[in-house]
Amino acid sequence: MSKPATVFKRSTNLLLQFLAENVAVGEMLPTEQFLTTICQGSRTAIRSAIAYLSTRRLIASPADRRLLRKPIPGDYFDISELQSGAERIQQVLMERVYQRDMPPGAEFSEAELAREAGASTVSVREFLIGFSRFGLIEKKPRGGWRLCAFDRSFATELADMRRMFEMAAVEQFAHLPHGDPAYAELARLIKQHEKLAARIDTRHNAFPALDREFHTFLIGLLNNRFAQGFYDIVSFVFHYHYQWDKGEEKGRNKYAVQEHLAILHALAEHDIPKALECMRSHLDSSRSTMLSSIGTREKLGQPAA
Repeated sequence: MSKPATVFKRSTNLLLQFLAENVAVGEMLPTEQFLTTICQGSRTAIRSAIAYLSTRRLIASPADRRLLRKPIPGDYFDISELQSGAERIQQVLMERVYQRDMPPGAEFSEAELAREAGASTVSVREFLIGFSRFGLIEKKPRGGWRLCAFDRSFATELADMRRMFEMAAVEQFAHLPHGDPAYAELARLIKQHEKLAARIDTRHNAFPALDREFHTFLIGLLNNRFAQGFYDIVSFVFHYHYQWDKGEEKGRNKYAVQEHLAILHALAEHDIPKALECMRSHLDSSRSTMLSSIGTREKLGQPAA
């Protein structure tokens, strides 16, 4: 899959989401300039997305951009089509940890990861070598890879760095101009959290994905590639260790959703001091939970790296 195709598909999905939430049937689409901001793409990508709307009969033609109907699920591109090879590999690795309860010390091969991610073993090897520098995985002497465990010192240092980035992200929100695309994403996240909160007793396993969206949104406010790369590691480590305390998983996720909502509502109200206070409380809870999960692992007699 080429990068331009990926950009086009991502922009198209963002455009469809925007139309579903903000444009009534019969109304004209906004200007291309406005859509480049909403859809995070170039004018070329936006024009391709508009042409796609025409083929799906959401609009009459690229020239006549009046919305004929609201988007339906079949109009969207599947999420698997929106990811680069490295993103697919990381997602598969995370899913193996989150959903299959792979404990520290579990071994896996490049071939099996490549097969599940639909990527080449060369791509998988390059990704794993880069990812290993953070200490989350290690290469076995005779081939294959192993998931690593972490001690309390590592967890504390990671939590401290996370606090620096995410508190700065909340403060950055205060400087966004009115109409910035972040406000639309904020509204979408509030809806998603409220929807999950209403069904948390039966859908608590859906929280990790939403949690990633929430924190990725915040880190994105910094517009800093190093911060984004760091959060990929934070996401992996925190959820990786949460699995060790399954007995509290539902209650923990239920509480975290409400903590997220408190932060999101404070941002929507532009009450930055309150948002900072809520974020501080959320990060304290997250740190405490991870340290507790490490303690649970240690009680079970698992080795620490």
